[in-house]
Amino acid sequence: MDKTKPKVSELKKACINCGAELLYAPGTTELKCEYCNNTEQIAANQNSFKELELKPYLEEFGSNSHSEMISMLECKNCGANQHIEDNYKSLHCVYCSMPLIIEDLQKEAWILPGAIVPFQIDLDKSHQIFEAWVNKLWFAPNKLKKAALDPANTKGLYVPYWTFDAQLFASYTGQRGDYYYVTVPYTTTSNGKTVTRMRQERRTRWSPAFGSVEGFVDDTLITASKQRSGVIPQKVAKWNLNDLTSFDSSFLAGFVTEKYTIPLEDGHLSSKNEANRIATRWARRDIGGDTQRVSSIDVSLTDQTFKHILLPVYISAYQFKRKRYNFFVNGQTGVLAGQRPYSFWKIFFLVISILAVIAAIIVAINYADQ
Repeated sequence: MDKTKPKVSELKKACINCGAELLYAPGTTELKCEYCNNTEQIAANQNSFKELELKPYLEEFGSNSHSEMISMLECKNCGANQHIEDNYKSLHCVYCSMPLIIEDLQKEAWILPGAIVPFQIDLDKSHQIFEAWVNKLWFAPNKLKKAALDPANTKGLYVPYWTFDAQLFASYTGQRGDYYYVTVPYTTTSNGKTVTRMRQERRTRWSPAFGSVEGFVDDTLITASKQRSGVIPQKVAKWNLNDLTSFDSSFLAGFVTEKYTIPLEDGHLSSKNEANRIATRWARRDIGGDTQRVSSIDVSLTDQTFKHILLPVYISAYQFKRKRYNFFVNGQTGVLAGQRPYSFWKIFFLVISILAVIAAIIVAINYADQ
């Protein structure tokens, strides 16, 4: 590791012993100096998560509150907006590994995160997960393991999401289906003869249903970023939101932070669609019976609030034969998913080996028959 002390920006915390930048230590509530190992506790935030009233933000006049300016670089290749920490010497996009141009740095306003799930596993642990996965892959190129374990190819990223809360009320009309069974005759062939037998068939008795449902919809999670490439797999994009803690910028130290590229208004629209699906599930449960049909549903949302949250993931971008592959590790749970290349030569030589074994067996059989 290059022990040259990195430049410390005014917004970052310096080590009181050596002056280097303190970085967040995953799985703890501490900042740690990677040069002298000094640690400093992140002050506990006694305040609960800040839920922001949705309506004024959608009407814009509330957009200046709970917001600040942040330095961002936009990737010209995939469109990701990234806040790059000073300690990263090589500026490459975390999603597609294309170089970022420092001259394109610009100040942008963003709504401050209301909560964060801090990284629970560190970079070394993510490499161990990568290595275990790579070692189980058949026909993987030899360069894959090296790429997966190269720290230069892996970055810890805080991904932005919107969460929405609301009180939901919905009235519905539909039908309740109750199963019943009838005995009916059928013909079949037995011992070459056509015979008539009886069997039970299920039928559904439908009856009209209508009513209303209501309840509180808590933390509807909506992605707040969208790139042309490098989409985080659904398997990885599952976090335990019970671990959300009040936002403190200290948790960002040493990691890349992505700015939301899906506006609040679009995120809210997606949350309304999810609320409709939730209301339909509640209506089906309210109708009861064995099966249900929901003909119409009118959903009303009140007391709507939202927050901007950050969730952790490690991303490794790997180039092989001019094609990009991404590996993802959930920074909270350690769940891994990703694309993988195949080695043509490994498959080729395996096929040759199999053919050689088959040929040897045929020769041996022919020799034994002589």
